[in-house]
Amino acid sequence: MKLLLTCEHGGNKVPSTYRSLFQDADTVLQSHRGWDPGTLGLFDLLKEDADAHFHSTISRLLVELNRSPHHPALFSRYTKSLPLQERKKLLERYYLPYRSVVEEQVAQWTAKREAVMHVAVHSFTPVLNSEVRTLDIGLLYDPKRKTEKQWAERWREAMLAIDPALEIRMNKPYLGKADGFPTHLRKLHRAHYAGIELEANQGHLVNGGFPNGLMALVRESLIRSLPAH
Repeated sequence: MKLLLTCEHGGNKVPSTYRSLFQDADTVLQSHRGWDPGTLGLFDLLKEDADAHFHSTISRLLVELNRSPHHPALFSRYTKSLPLQERKKLLERYYLPYRSVVEEQVAQWTAKREAVMHVAVHSFTPVLNSEVRTLDIGLLYDPKRKTEKQWAERWREAMLAIDPALEIRMNKPYLGKADGFPTHLRKLHRAHYAGIELEANQGHLVNGGFPNGLMALVRESLIRSLPAH
């Protein structure tokens, strides 16, 4: 078994070449629309147990690494009006290199019939469109894939064994089968691949990071949820 860790929205950086597109966007870049606050710190802790790990600190408003190439949200309102050639450059500089290196790693492992367990680290805003989201952690997976469903259930049980007060929801606040990087990888690998998107509530953030206790709980429960590693 191989544990793969990714973090698609670890930062909100905009390269100087494109800074002029975001002159009045500082507030948006700092918000959940620009990145997933807290994820990079959690990723850095979890990657100690991973066989391979990849992350990006480029803002999702430049190009959305967690969307398929033809998804309408691939480019934000700041970049989708760029000429076609400029959008292609964005893909060539940031999108394709990130996606390709992860795809290649998964392909290498599955070719050897290794079981790939992929955790994509994300966070979510506690209030969206006036809806208050009370869950602490969401585990997103494809319910049709038995391995993912069983893994998510084990992970949830392991978290609750450490802290029964946590509210952990399956396929909340988003559906695991919706467009995303794990969804794409599932299509490429019908066997030997399982992907879960970990969603942590940004309401827990303290000074920009998740509390050490919560991060340690996620790490310990993840280890418990995995097959012999």
